[in-house]
Amino acid sequence: MTKPVAREPQRRNSRSNRARILATARRELGLNPDITLEELARASGVVRRTLFGHFPGRAALLEALAEEASETLRGVLETARRPEEPAERALAHFVRCIWPVGDRYRLLLSLARRDLGVERVAEILAPARDEVTSILERGRDAGVFHAQLPPAVLSAGLEAMHFALLEQVNTGALEDDGTRAAVVTLIAAGVPVDRAQAVVAEVAPEAAVVTVMGSRGED
Repeated sequence: MTKPVAREPQRRNSRSNRARILATARRELGLNPDITLEELARASGVVRRTLFGHFPGRAALLEALAEEASETLRGVLETARRPEEPAERALAHFVRCIWPVGDRYRLLLSLARRDLGVERVAEILAPARDEVTSILERGRDAGVFHAQLPPAVLSAGLEAMHFALLEQVNTGALEDDGTRAAVVTLIAAGVPVDRAQAVVAEVAPEAAVVTVMGSRGED
């Protein structure tokens, strides 16, 4: 009867080590994509054997990060979707909610071709891409967004812009909680500047609640 009780602290310690390794990997890989697993182990405060016990190689570690990103993204999408809202509000709300997720996992794109593969990253991002394309279609049909580009093409362009902005945040050239990104997204979709700023201000309080709830869910 005593063995299961004895194992529980070990399991908790194992889960804690795994979470700490993943958190460290997100941070350190964003700074240095070539960091070794040995260096990650030291940065995580665990011995090499512990890290390899959870992740037997670089590929396993990156796949764990990819799956974590996918689960987090799906969770935010469940609360960020606003199909009943006008398209401009739905898009602004989506960008404000998804921005912290993009900031956390932008490193996946930089590692895509060399480590994860473009297909795996595309699989992770597919739900977000589909949602944005759907919103753009609604806005185009309602005359709110321009029709200069097909919605799927415009969605891809906006995604590239977002990750470029996130990189600027990473370098310290830009400070943003997603507000600026949401405004320029609406402008790029064809919304006048004053209207874009007003819409983003309108959705900011609710989007902030969704972001906080998502952050608590990751703890």
